[in-house]
Amino acid sequence: MSSTDPNLQNIPIRTATGRLIRQAFIAPEGRVLLAADYSQIELRLMAHFSGDASLTEAFKQGLDIHTATAAEVLGKAVDEVTATERRNAKAINFGLLYGMSAFGLAKQLSMSRGEAQDYINLYFSRYPGVRAYMQDTRTDAYDKGYVQTILGRRLYTPDIESRNRMVKQAAERAAINAPLQGSAADIIKLAMIAVDQVLDDNHADNAKMLLQVHDELVFEVDSDKADEIGGAIKTAMQNVLSDTAKELGWDIDFAVPLVVEVGMGENWDDAH
Repeated sequence: MSSTDPNLQNIPIRTATGRLIRQAFIAPEGRVLLAADYSQIELRLMAHFSGDASLTEAFKQGLDIHTATAAEVLGKAVDEVTATERRNAKAINFGLLYGMSAFGLAKQLSMSRGEAQDYINLYFSRYPGVRAYMQDTRTDAYDKGYVQTILGRRLYTPDIESRNRMVKQAAERAAINAPLQGSAADIIKLAMIAVDQVLDDNHADNAKMLLQVHDELVFEVDSDKADEIGGAIKTAMQNVLSDTAKELGWDIDFAVPLVVEVGMGENWDDAH
């Protein structure tokens, strides 16, 4: 669940140095490292919680969500979206999860604050369910003093009543993000239990779980069984929410598919 000396859960993947460090973690002879990662799980949770029709449909169709967002916001066909337009859409897709302001978006995309605000306004006009989710979640946090994850776990928001404007705004942003990030944490923990059972039942001598990093699970598996084990892990992770809900009688009908991407290699970097 956690690690120190080194903190393996805090090694970057998007920098050259981080990827070089990951190359130092090497599977023993006859084995490979296998990484299974939930694809864009917090955006999928946003689609579920918000019920936004356009966002939900994009995930159901298996579209690249950032390209689909750019096409939706700009009124273009998907195949007409440029790399820059996709990058801008990606920034707002993830930025809104963490309460990014027009100022923050403008700084990230090197545009004026007015242009960034126009883009945000256009985004919300195309995805009204996302705006409603953000407003409703903020209201819930004020009224109840907490928000909830998909499994009903409460995340308390005492600072939302603060008289300090900056503290209050930070609490509002946290309240909007907490059900998404908290639900992703719920799901990965369920996945660890489900996958552990799959490995115990079928591959006790061929694989072991090494590490959980955010939405990713890392395994060490026998090279000659890697494809088979990777498939079993992927199936267990993708079905864990529906299987657990069915088993325990929970009323959870997840709005979009959970998708897991599996990679493998002789070292941790190659596994991506």
